[in-house]
Amino acid sequence: MPRQVIALEGRLRHCRNVTTLGVRPNFDDYTDTEKAAMASAETIYYPSRKYALLFDAIGKRTFPGYHGYACAQDKIRQSTLFQLAGIPHPRTRVFYGKRQQRQILSRFSLPLIAKVPRGSAMGRGVYLIRDPLELAQYCSRNHAAYIQEYLPVTADIRAVVVGGRVVHAYWRKAPARDFRSNVSVGGCIVLDPVPEAALQLARSTAAACRWDDVGIDIIHCHGRYFVIEGNMKYGREGFRAAGIDYSRMMEDLIDHGTI
Repeated sequence: MPRQVIALEGRLRHCRNVTTLGVRPNFDDYTDTEKAAMASAETIYYPSRKYALLFDAIGKRTFPGYHGYACAQDKIRQSTLFQLAGIPHPRTRVFYGKRQQRQILSRFSLPLIAKVPRGSAMGRGVYLIRDPLELAQYCSRNHAAYIQEYLPVTADIRAVVVGGRVVHAYWRKAPARDFRSNVSVGGCIVLDPVPEAALQLARSTAAACRWDDVGIDIIHCHGRYFVIEGNMKYGREGFRAAGIDYSRMMEDLIDHGTI
């Protein structure tokens, strides 16, 4: 008998083997039938940030687990986690308030990278800072200044890890006159082979951080690979470019018990 597959968020809404209930503001907004379905399901898929930790607290398995939700769109948490886990990551510090921000140029050389530390995605809120005026303007808008060393590259790798497997990996090339390679800001997808060392770094990073479904961004600079960040709500452009049916892929992973 096939297992009952229940999801809350809409990530799997096009999968034939998944019933998507939606994320309701109150648990009592679910019908008794829907509550019973969640209670009997082995796993709740894509439970949302709202419910992931709560399901975990009562012993209900979720996919992905709450660790990914805890770090989603939070660059400060991610950088700290990379440092704790010994994952290669560009040198990064956070400077809180004006007094600490006056120390930035004594610790970092220009140019440097500055980012909006929380809530930014798709390349937005990421700045290449070339002079003190640009740095002052950035700091005036951000109480927590997230500062990272600048590593000069023209492309990065997006490796999507689902259930411990790299299900797709590709290069993203930055457009002319931009240091960012995100597709949303004009970067292009290149389907050249990705080195195994980068794929292994993606797998080990996902395992160390306990991230079940993540697009990991990696660069190669000075003969080393560095993890830039993990994206829990990654785009599907790379899958479409490679002719991969994302929904069908996820159906198969569920059917085979991989996730």
